[in-house]
Amino acid sequence: MDIQAYLPVILFVLVGLAVGVAPQVLGFIFGPNRPDVEKNSPYECGFEAFEDARMKFDVRYYLVAILFILFDLEIAFLFPWAVALRDIGATGFWAMMLFLGILVVGFVYEWKKGALDWD
Repeated sequence: MDIQAYLPVILFVLVGLAVGVAPQVLGFIFGPNRPDVEKNSPYECGFEAFEDARMKFDVRYYLVAILFILFDLEIAFLFPWAVALRDIGATGFWAMMLFLGILVVGFVYEWKKGALDWD
């Protein structure tokens, strides 16, 4: 076994670690640290971050986030379909129309159930 065979892998791991760790270290060293009330307030999670771990919290934020991810990933299927539309023909077109129909039915169901409403 020659170490030369593993050199590209070792370099890949080292560069990956450097790219992942160096910006964090530089931000920690040179970044400003001025916490205030607004920065420590619950912004996206909807509840105070530094309280009892057993407290009840509203799950609507997480439901909306999951729905966004779900529909966003489904829409991502449209890009490769649009690129290959000439190659897949009418069968591919109608398969995607069926897929989009199912997606619209799911969207309407979520809308009617009130999962997208924020009170």
